[in-house]
Amino acid sequence: EDGRNQEPGIVTTRNILESFTESQEVRGLIGNLKEIFGDLVTREMTVEKFIGIMDKYQEQPHLLDRHLEWMMNSLLDIVRDNGSPPPLVHLAFKFLYIITKVRGYKLFLPLFPHEVGDLRPVLDMLVDQNPKDSETWETRYMLLLWLSMICLIPFDLARFDGNIISEEGHARMPTMDRILKIAKCYLVVSDKARDAAAVLVSKFIVRPDVRQKRMADFLDWTLSMLSESSFQTMEGTVVMNGMLQALAQLFKHGKREDCLPYAATVLECLDNCKLSESNQMVLRKLGMKLVQRLGLTFVKPKVAKWRYQRGCRSLAANLQAQGSVVQNQMITVAANEADDEEEYDIPGEIENVVEQLLVGLKDKDTIVRWSAAKGIGRITGRLPKELADDVIGSLLDCFSLKKTCLCSKISFQETDNAWHGGCLALAELGRRGLLLPSRISDVVPVILKALTYDEKRGACSVGSNVRDAACYVCWAFARAYDPAELIPFINKISSALVIAAVFDRDVNCRRAASAAFQENVGRQGTFPHGIDILTAADYFAVGNRVNCYLTISVYIAGFPEYTQPMIDHLVNMKINHWDSVIRELSTKALHNLTPRAPEYMADVVLPRLLPLSVGTDLHTRHGAILACAEITHALCKLAGENNRSITYYFNEKSLEGLKQIHQELCSRQLYRGLGGELMRPAVCTLIEKLSLSKMPFRGDPVIGGWQWLINDSLRSLPLVSSAARQHIKESAVSALAALCNEYYINEKGDADPALQDELVTQYVSELQNTEEMIRCGFSRALGALPRFLLKGRLQQVLEGLKKVTLISPADVSFAESRRDALIAIAKVCQTVGVKGEGSEGEYVCKDNVTQIYTTLLSGVTDYTTDSRGDVGGWVREAAMTSLMEVTLLLVQNEAELINANICKQIMCWLAQQSAEKIDKFRAHAGSVFLTLLHFDHPPVPHIPHREELERIFPRSEKETLNWNAASEAFPRITQLLGLPAYQYYVLLGLSVSVGGLTETTVR
Repeated sequence: EDGRNQEPGIVTTRNILESFTESQEVRGLIGNLKEIFGDLVTREMTVEKFIGIMDKYQEQPHLLDRHLEWMMNSLLDIVRDNGSPPPLVHLAFKFLYIITKVRGYKLFLPLFPHEVGDLRPVLDMLVDQNPKDSETWETRYMLLLWLSMICLIPFDLARFDGNIISEEGHARMPTMDRILKIAKCYLVVSDKARDAAAVLVSKFIVRPDVRQKRMADFLDWTLSMLSESSFQTMEGTVVMNGMLQALAQLFKHGKREDCLPYAATVLECLDNCKLSESNQMVLRKLGMKLVQRLGLTFVKPKVAKWRYQRGCRSLAANLQAQGSVVQNQMITVAANEADDEEEYDIPGEIENVVEQLLVGLKDKDTIVRWSAAKGIGRITGRLPKELADDVIGSLLDCFSLKKTCLCSKISFQETDNAWHGGCLALAELGRRGLLLPSRISDVVPVILKALTYDEKRGACSVGSNVRDAACYVCWAFARAYDPAELIPFINKISSALVIAAVFDRDVNCRRAASAAFQENVGRQGTFPHGIDILTAADYFAVGNRVNCYLTISVYIAGFPEYTQPMIDHLVNMKINHWDSVIRELSTKALHNLTPRAPEYMADVVLPRLLPLSVGTDLHTRHGAILACAEITHALCKLAGENNRSITYYFNEKSLEGLKQIHQELCSRQLYRGLGGELMRPAVCTLIEKLSLSKMPFRGDPVIGGWQWLINDSLRSLPLVSSAARQHIKESAVSALAALCNEYYINEKGDADPALQDELVTQYVSELQNTEEMIRCGFSRALGALPRFLLKGRLQQVLEGLKKVTLISPADVSFAESRRDALIAIAKVCQTVGVKGEGSEGEYVCKDNVTQIYTTLLSGVTDYTTDSRGDVGGWVREAAMTSLMEVTLLLVQNEAELINANICKQIMCWLAQQSAEKIDKFRAHAGSVFLTLLHFDHPPVPHIPHREELERIFPRSEKETLNWNAASEAFPRITQLLGLPAYQYYVLLGLSVSVGGLTETTVR
């Protein structure tokens, strides 16, 4: 179960670093650059080592802050040294770029030297660069960043031109134009230098002297380049990327009054580019970024007076309130009449900007939606109250729902992208105080639906990002609003977050919900039983899905506010989930939750599930049948514990509904085809649970129908997919055991002779079927039969199973049937028990013990191989397990039935398997070997060389010895070569292993 429900890639530990511990090593690497730059191999090794050190700090880059200055100065000393050859300069810039990549260029910029004397050398170095050299792009990137810092010097650039006529009589280009030319040159390249060129433009163009003389020309050039380029070609994409970056940076860093005259023109040009039709994610994101920057330029920068402001926010005060409402000081300043009069006219372009941002919320890529959401938040904060409310109304349209009459479920009209973008925008608005309390009643229902958003698309589903974003909204609201504002919605929000934290399919959503719940408990202080739940369902606890469904959910359901919402969610949303693992976990969770609300389960949930269990939708039908089985079993256990009859919880209608499930499915032929692969194990589980519940169906025709289904499922194994085969077989065998124990035994504890004869004879005859899977199914079925059905038939069953284990030319590849027959023999022996002087038809006795051991030992010699590999390994593994089970059974009851020869054979064969080349089988053999050697209730008799074996394999190392590791196992096993009884077998096992393919094992 754990293996099936385990989620891959869940990492709960992080490598937390305390400080930059490699400081001295980095000093050495930088100091050695002058010596090693000429040797290609040493240079590459140094760069890789430096990258390895720096990459460790990607998650904690702040640890580098104290060391940035000396690292930069050391590298720039190399750059400034006129004697440094170009390869060394490039290497120094490469190191600088690696540091920048980890820490980010924004923090790095102020550290660059920006004296007046640096301008000319840096410009000259940039002019000397080849923009098309793919080996030295780091140099160009760092030089452009350096120049963007130097160009902030507070002197008119005309002063640097001096005598503009050179000695040759030609006019030199002014410094201002040189810098602009370089910037324009690098805005149209395809490497990282383009990003640095955009930064340079944003710093350079906003200088007062450059703005007056060159800003209009530069914007004209940018817009003409945008207009002439097409995102349908690679070259056009590169150019548009550079232009959009430059414009976005410019409108971010430029003063509003400088940029405003050009904003309308830029917006018009941007509209004409039709970026929303581009399939280039980066262009759409940059377009969104530019649109919101233009929008912010159109409206004056001011704090909206109408926004919601929460006053005192003390965590301590919230927690001390013990669930009562904390009346924090709340300041909500409504815009009065005088303010309204002062408000200026909003330009018409704002409507265009907001519309584009709302469309951006529905983009197919997350980063575009996130950029649009931030834009909505920023611009709404500068709008008058009425316009802002219109924006929020338009935003809520992203979540438009429609009802479908056919199944009366909610179907989502907008795509998951719109829901995700809408949630991000709502969180941004809430965080900034722009969602007034009057709007909360409109928003909360949307968020509650978003917390359970899940839409099937083909073989998978979409919606985890929507649920994650909905948790972010809840987290933002917890910080934004006074507890009094959210009181009407507390129960709904808390239940929804608990459900998401415990029952969501994805670990990131469970953790997001847990974090949002924690924030609400701390900030709001009004969530029922918040601290108790938080302790049980914290970030790490919700990492394990099985634990969430089966353990944490039961604890939380103990609080009455959450019991019914949790049950309803499982019934409405999870038993019809597209993922079968979730459906099965949900039904087990319902079983565990039944004692928390037995009357609700019996009176409301079960009657709701019974029609669904024979409905039209396959997944709903599957989940409902399993849920009926689990809830019925839980209610019957509860009735038994309280000495109540079954009819206390079940009325005639419920009992009839449970009985009708199989008959209805059978009449509609729903056991056939792919649907049958889900229906067969589900109904077998239902049969098992109803039998264990002791339902009053004895003598009812439905029992014959159930028996038919079990037999038919075992016969149909060859027709189902290999993935479903094992599950169907196990479900049918479990159902058979429960059915026989409950409905086939009479008052005297015996079986009806006619029924016993028919069942056993039929099952034994199926063991010789030409289909391997049918042999497997009926072998395991015989192993599951209760003692009263095997009474007097033991020899017939053992003979039938023995024939399955024999290898003949016709069935040499039937390894799985041989495996299942050997497993069944051990199960049968355990069921009938041991009686030395008993009848061989009823007990394991002196007359049949030798035959049983001979059959089991034959399995240890199965080395069959086919296209699947060493399939005989499955048989050997089953034989070893069965030998151990039968031997321990005999030792604990009548040890004298084990003679010395049999015991020697068992231990010798196990020793041979312990020298096996396949790790899994070697580990299993070693485990069985040590279990028999060290068993002492009582000890296994006649083990050859027991004392020497206990010296080689001390009892203290029974659990710690790693048989999977050849380096640990073989040194121990080879010591057995000194013991005469084991010598031949161990040598044989080692000979097989030395012919293997794994180099470490062979060595």
